Amino acid sequence: MPVLAPHLEQLASTLAAAARSATPAAIEPGMYPRSAFEAYRVQREILRLDGRGLGGIKVGSKSATGPIHGALLPNSGLKPSAENVQLRDFPVVALELEIAFRFGKPFLPRPTPYTEQEVLDSVAMMAATIEIVSSRLAGWPDSDALCQLADLQNHGALIVGEFVPYDPRFPFEQPPLTFTFAGQDIGGSAPVNPAGDPRRLLSWAVNHCLDQGLAVGPDLVITTGSYTGAYFLDRPGLAAGEIAGLPPVQVQLV
Repeated sequence: MPVLAPHLEQLASTLAAAARSATPAAIEPGMYPRSAFEAYRVQREILRLDGRGLGGIKVGSKSATGPIHGALLPNSGLKPSAENVQLRDFPVVALELEIAFRFGKPFLPRPTPYTEQEVLDSVAMMAATIEIVSSRLAGWPDSDALCQLADLQNHGALIVGEFVPYDPRFPFEQPPLTFTFAGQDIGGSAPVNPAGDPRRLLSWAVNHCLDQGLAVGPDLVITTGSYTGAYFLDRPGLAAGEIAGLPPVQVQLV
């Protein structure tokens, strides 16, 4: 990868330090990314500073035809279902219930992007996930949008349920689900993925990783946006999600 511009290197190191200390950082305007390309370069540097490699990618869109955005997920932040997670490790915590996918083969770099159909034909596994949404930015969510993108698009950790074989007949746009925290329903009255069918996001994720010089293999977890919106926590408790047809996923926040 080319050498980072000084303002991006400073932003990446500031965000990485804020993640280690669980203390929000004030970002000077001179450190702001000037484009999505620069924000993604900061994500890549954060991954390098984390030192434990790429575990996944989160990807989403605000509408069924809208532009796609995403974030690299450090392997250190992927946790199995039923894991205990310390609230003190995050400046702020919100929860989202999602579906993730894995592929049955690696994607190798090539001159042309992989097509949506090529990627869809390679999907092998699917699972429910709970994303812990967080931020290292002081003043979030009233903070610069490109800084939020650089800050792993507000990613804290990903709780990954048991993977099962991919079923193309699954109702991906609006599956029946339940999502609770401390016994309280947090799933909303009409859960739906704003991206529409989240599988449309997968080819973007594959090509984005390859553009970043990162390997895309069967172990990569691609989580595809919330069905439930973000539920902000004010206390410890057990979060439990179940998407019909998939094994349940849960996390104990302590």
